[in-house]
Amino acid sequence: MYQIATLALDDPQQPAWDQFVRAQADGSFFHLAGWQQVLNKALNHPTYYLYATENQQIVGVLPLAWVNSRLFGNALVSTPFCVYGGALGEPAVRRALEQKAIEIGTELGVDHVELRYKDAQDNDWLTRSQHATFGCELAADDAAILAAIKKNQRALIRRAQQTDLTTHIETDNADFYQIYSESLRNLGTPVFSKKLIDALQQAFPADTEILTIRQQGAAVSSVFNFYYQGQVLPYYGGGKPIARELKSNDFMYYQLMCHAKANKACHFFDFGRSKLDSGAYSYKKHWGMQNQLLHYQFKLIKAEQLSNLSPNNPKYQLFIKMWQKLPLAISRWLGPKLAHFLG
Repeated sequence: MYQIATLALDDPQQPAWDQFVRAQADGSFFHLAGWQQVLNKALNHPTYYLYATENQQIVGVLPLAWVNSRLFGNALVSTPFCVYGGALGEPAVRRALEQKAIEIGTELGVDHVELRYKDAQDNDWLTRSQHATFGCELAADDAAILAAIKKNQRALIRRAQQTDLTTHIETDNADFYQIYSESLRNLGTPVFSKKLIDALQQAFPADTEILTIRQQGAAVSSVFNFYYQGQVLPYYGGGKPIARELKSNDFMYYQLMCHAKANKACHFFDFGRSKLDSGAYSYKKHWGMQNQLLHYQFKLIKAEQLSNLSPNNPKYQLFIKMWQKLPLAISRWLGPKLAHFLG
């Protein structure tokens, strides 16, 4: 019989938790224990990091956080602000952890429990597949990486290579956050607090990095990256309005591939999730990468049906148009008050 416990913020079991995650084929950066600190301290979400033991050894984990908002709903999620989540372990262990999540969700009175699985699961939960994740193996060197990119996308990168764009690996997040927050404002999306980036760098100092593209010293594109088990994950990225003309975003992702291969010994480029048939989905397809449908699962607790928080929901269109017109300073002040519920 499995024993299920909850990981404390300063729990001595954290290294054992991470060791277990890294040993699982479907483990991810987003399952690591450091996210508990980030979600709890930077975003003020209560966390329930469950782990199952057998003979005093960890045999399963399920990271959960409680996101409760009058405006956007009340849910227990594995894991908010992350593209992957769900329980890890043998099927029977996963089912036991899922049942414990239902019990916690019921005690909290949530609308639903959400588990962000990559792969389909053998359980009775409702599955919603509205996103796909993209990725590719990294070729041997810069030239081979470029050759593996689809022709039209490759042409854009070659154009950028003929300009005065320069690549910089950085730890200071000031320029990155300025660019990223402006990009989200232009998309009509509230930006999270810079405290989230600060917390991620603090929790994962060896596994995070910023790559910035500059023109004559000025930052024009920047991306915040995670490294995990030979994979590089460009997670938060954006560009100035001039980036489209300069093709600096395209150049940025190519440069990241080359850097990750040559300097980080990475073998896989995880381009992250995009909503099906969205602009981001089409953009990633143009790179010629493999895509995999994601299987997010839900268990309704108090809700009778799932809410639709997608930006494509017609009821949010007016909000998006209004947000795009906000002055940057106001969007950076107001955004974090909303964004920490939109994980």
